[in-house]
Amino acid sequence: MKKFSKEFNGYNKQEVNDFLNDVITQTEKVLQRLEQQQKEIATLKSQIIHYQDIEKSLNLALSHAQEVGEDIRKMAKNEAKMIVDEANRNANRIVNDALIRSEKIELKNQNMEHNLRIFKNRLRAIVEQQLEVIDEIEILEVEE
Repeated sequence: MKKFSKEFNGYNKQEVNDFLNDVITQTEKVLQRLEQQQKEIATLKSQIIHYQDIEKSLNLALSHAQEVGEDIRKMAKNEAKMIVDEANRNANRIVNDALIRSEKIELKNQNMEHNLRIFKNRLRAIVEQQLEVIDEIEILEVEE
């Protein structure tokens, strides 16, 4: 605390006035600083609100992106399942077609073997008949 020198009717007026001027100057500086800090606080609060709004928007966008990503994954899984199912159907069709062709070839093969046996039997019969004719010719030649 400041001490003032004493004069006839109290303290030294100049010292008191100087002190009051210093107090007023310091008080004005404190008030200016306080006003400046309040403005800064208001600005910072405004920025906080702005950043909170941005955060909410980003959270909503992130949530939406996650939902879209999940939807895309589901659609991709469904599409993959459909592709696999179609591939299985095509594979089954191909296998069935191959089995049918194989059965037809087997049937043709059996028919050819059967026809070959018939042909051999007939050829054998013809050759035997020809041999009998040769034998008869030899018998006729010998008798003459």
